[in-house]
Amino acid sequence: MSGVKHIAILASGSGTNAENIAKYFKEHPDVKVRLIGTNKSDAGVLDRAKTLGITSFVFDRKAFYEDGSVLQKLIDNDIDVVVLAGFLWLVPAQLISHYSGCVLNIHPALLPDYGGKGMYGHHVHEAVLASKEKISGITIHTVDEVYDRGKMIFQASCPVHDSDTADTLAKRIHSLEYRHFPIAIEQFIHTAVVFKTT
Repeated sequence: MSGVKHIAILASGSGTNAENIAKYFKEHPDVKVRLIGTNKSDAGVLDRAKTLGITSFVFDRKAFYEDGSVLQKLIDNDIDVVVLAGFLWLVPAQLISHYSGCVLNIHPALLPDYGGKGMYGHHVHEAVLASKEKISGITIHTVDEVYDRGKMIFQASCPVHDSDTADTLAKRIHSLEYRHFPIAIEQFIHTAVVFKTT
């Protein structure tokens, strides 16, 4: 693959993963974070985008699901890969179709366990603890029209301690996310063959 590849990050919250990814690629020769979008007008990720000097935008359900304006914004900005970093909405079929195989998400557990609708953030960690698992971790995967069903491209694990709470386990999981997500995105971009449909 030749030429600079452009990433758009979609986030719903404070944006620590988005910031980490953007910083990782800041001086990268052939991968750039061009857009950061959010479905919440008060999301902390907007402040992070401003600090990083990255164009940000806010969208509602109509823009995402009905009128295609989010997809059009991605197209207009020559986006090659869409990265979900704490983004909780199910991605619509038309966006999945256009970016077939090139929408990436990170899940805070070892899929296929503890995935699906409603399984995000502390809900995942609480379920892991309730099941008395000895390990948890992260899964980076492509996205399709079903929550957490896409092709796995990377997993990393960490221990679950008997003394863990959802908060302490979340800190360990976040450490894995910060360490591995940018590298996995980079490796995916450098090994992928097909990007956007025409």
